Amino acid sequence: MNRVRRPKAAKHSVSPEQALRLAGRYLMNTYRRPTLVFVRGRGCYLYDHRGRKYLDFLGGLAVNALGYSHPRLTRVIRRESARAVHFSNLFHHPYQGPLARKLTEWSGLERVFFTNSGTEAVEGALKLARLAAHKRGTEGKARILALENSFHGRTFGALSITHPAKYRDPFGPLVPGVEFVRFNDVADLEAKFDDSVCGIVIEPIQGEGGIYPVSTAFWSRARELANHYGAALIADEIQSGLGRTGRPFAYQRHTGLPDIVVIAKPLAGGLPLGAILARETFAESFSPGLHGSTFGGGPLACAVALEFLSTIEDENLLENVRQRGSQLRAELTRLAGDFDFVREVRGEGLIFGIELAVEGKPYVEGALRETLIINCTHECVLRLLPPFIVTERQIDEFMRRFRQVLNKTKRPKSLPAELSESRTAAAASR
Repeated sequence: MNRVRRPKAAKHSVSPEQALRLAGRYLMNTYRRPTLVFVRGRGCYLYDHRGRKYLDFLGGLAVNALGYSHPRLTRVIRRESARAVHFSNLFHHPYQGPLARKLTEWSGLERVFFTNSGTEAVEGALKLARLAAHKRGTEGKARILALENSFHGRTFGALSITHPAKYRDPFGPLVPGVEFVRFNDVADLEAKFDDSVCGIVIEPIQGEGGIYPVSTAFWSRARELANHYGAALIADEIQSGLGRTGRPFAYQRHTGLPDIVVIAKPLAGGLPLGAILARETFAESFSPGLHGSTFGGGPLACAVALEFLSTIEDENLLENVRQRGSQLRAELTRLAGDFDFVREVRGEGLIFGIELAVEGKPYVEGALRETLIINCTHECVLRLLPPFIVTERQIDEFMRRFRQVLNKTKRPKSLPAELSESRTAAAASR
C-alpha cells in the first residue's frame, strides 16, 4: 500500500497553538490579530492551520500583487538564494542596474536608490529634497508640505508628514518644519506654498486615508508651484504604484511628472524592497557618503523585483487590472444601491474603498468568518487590494460572499458625529 509522504516540518516549527502562545508572551503588543495562523498561500488564496481556504482581497496590504507562491517568483527565489542573498553596497551585483533601468522606463524619471521599505524611501526622499535646496544655496528653504488625511510611514520623518493625530500625538515632538494642506484645496495650497518650501509630498491616491484620489487640478497646481519655487514634488506611490491602478504609476493619470517618487510594497513580490526614483536635477545632489543602506537593493530582492515587473509586462497584467477593476467597480456600485449604510465606492484599477455610515470593523470580522480577507481604514472605509492576477470568477465569488457578510453582520453603531463631519468635508473638497 502506497503511503502519502507529508512534507517534513521545519526544524524550529511549532504547533499553531504554541505559535499563538509564544507570540502572546514574547512579541510587543503592536497588532490586533485574530487567533488563527496562516501556513501557506497559492494564487489569490490563503490557508490557515485548520486547512480553511480564504479568498484574499487585501493582498498582504498591497504587497502580494502576484498572489502567493507565484511560480516565476518562486523559481527566482530558489535560484538566487542558492547563489547569494546579500552583498554589501560597497560592491556591484548583476541586478541593481537592470532593475533601476526598468524602473526609470516605467516612471519617466532618471535615477534610483534602493531601500528596504516604503518608510525608508520616504525618509530618503525628504533628505534629498532638503539637500537639493541646500546645494542650490537657498537659505532657509527647509519647509515640507504634506496633505491632510495623509499616511507616509512610522519613522520620525515619515510620521512628521503623516496627518492623523492618532499616529502622531503619542510620539511628539516630531520633526519641525512640516505644514499640512487641506486635501484637494487649491486655494489652501497656494496660501501655504512659498519660497521656504523645499518639497511637497502627495499620495496620488490616499490609501490609509480611505482611498481618496488627488484631483487633476490640485496635482497640476502643485506641479506649477513646485516649478516656480524650485521645490520637489514628491509622489508617494508606495500603495498606489507599480500597476495597482492599471497604470505603472497613479500619477500618470495627470500631466506633469513628479521630481521624486517613492515605491515599495509589491516591488519584490513580498520580499522587503523599496526605492526612491528621482529626476537627474534632484538625484545629482547625492554624492558618496551622504546616504546609504546596508540591506537595500540586495541581489535576491532585486532579482525577484525584475521578475515581478517582467511578469506584469509578459502576462499583460495591467490590462487585467483595468478589466477586473471595471468589473469590481460595477459590482460594488450595484451592491451600494442595496445597502443604505454604504455611502460611497471610490477607487480605480484594483484599489477600492467602500465608505460606510457605520463602523467597519464588524464587517471585517464578519468577512473573516466567511473566509474573506479585507480590512478597514479610517474607522469606516472597507479597503480592497486584490492581487493583479485575480480572475473574473474570483471577483464574482468575492461579491457573492461579501453580500452575505453585509446581510448577516449585525448593524454596528453609527459613526461619531465628528468623524461623519470630517468625512463629509473631505468628500466635499474633492
